[in-house]
Amino acid sequence: MLLSTAIFLFISSPLTTGFHHSVRPISKTQSKVTYSLSPLLSPPSPQFSPLFVDPPINDSANQEATDGSADFRQLVGLKGASTTADKSIWAIRLQLTKPVTWIPLVWGVMCGAAASGNYHWIWNPFDPNDRDVLLGFSDAFKGLTAMILAGPFLTGFTQTINDWYDRDIDAINEPYRPIPSGAISKGEVVFQIWFLLLGGLGISYGLDGWAGHEFPTVLALSIFGSFISYIYSAPPLKLKQNGWAGNFALGASYISLPWWCGQAVFGTLDKPVYFVLPVLYSIAGLGIAIVNDFKSIEGDRQMGLNSLPVAFGVEKASYICAGCVTFTQLGVAAYLQLIGEHTYALILLGLLLPQVFFQATLLIPDPVKNDVKYQGASQPFLVFGILATALAIGHHEF
Repeated sequence: MLLSTAIFLFISSPLTTGFHHSVRPISKTQSKVTYSLSPLLSPPSPQFSPLFVDPPINDSANQEATDGSADFRQLVGLKGASTTADKSIWAIRLQLTKPVTWIPLVWGVMCGAAASGNYHWIWNPFDPNDRDVLLGFSDAFKGLTAMILAGPFLTGFTQTINDWYDRDIDAINEPYRPIPSGAISKGEVVFQIWFLLLGGLGISYGLDGWAGHEFPTVLALSIFGSFISYIYSAPPLKLKQNGWAGNFALGASYISLPWWCGQAVFGTLDKPVYFVLPVLYSIAGLGIAIVNDFKSIEGDRQMGLNSLPVAFGVEKASYICAGCVTFTQLGVAAYLQLIGEHTYALILLGLLLPQVFFQATLLIPDPVKNDVKYQGASQPFLVFGILATALAIGHHEF
């Protein structure tokens, strides 16, 4: 049940939707909105308040969808969102967490559970020894709890704090977002940040107890991940200003941390391979994150964000992106072959071939024009490759 739901949701969403805010160039008719770096608990600044944006902010940054999906898009945090302001505070709070960005973390938890080799089905049709219904229900609820931790709570925390520190950029790019539109107050945002963070840490500690951990592994991972989320968005470090550090932090947040969480809940993290493989896939995640930077290259220059397309140019950055994705998976396939998991190595290579095809036909020729097409066409093969790797690790006797 968890597997089929996660597969459906993940394919419908790009891996890196949400963390990175594209910064388009400011037109000649727009005033620059000062980018305030005031601390989280500082008094509200006039730069933040929509009342001080003059002339009106970039209304063309969001073209409302005309297919009847605008309200749904607003709720889950997608482009084409409705610009109407008559939403309940609960709908606004949900929108602020960008539910569409929970999906990759849910997938990562599932991959970690698979890598543990210790997740039990409610009724496994392929293994007569894995049909303990009560144990299967227990593991299903444990996995669901880990997904709630990784998705609504800690990703919701990350998105909320990211929106807070990006409020002035959003006033240019995504004025319909809750903070720059004035739909939610500063106090309500601060409460949501602390509620999601502390609630997530509480759930992680409960999962440690449920899993019988002597050392609170899930709590430690949650604290570390929350710290990375903070320094990714907040000054003075603000990792997102640096292409290498920001994109790798993004890849690790989407792949390594939820994988480790899922594996810790159902198994152990007592071998180097359990750390090395997710980190390698985070390099592939770095490559995917670069795709989101192409369309915003001029705006990033204006705002001082040193993305890889800004640093190296579009052409070189497209090759860096393709190289990160391709060579990571080649290395993982070689490792699986080395340890005797030949079937999984062949599956991974088979899933890599269409990715290389789409790199050659979409990414390399014009990454700015084809970024969405490339992600939609190539990414499902990448994420199924991650799952295949996790299954291989869970299947292997070390």
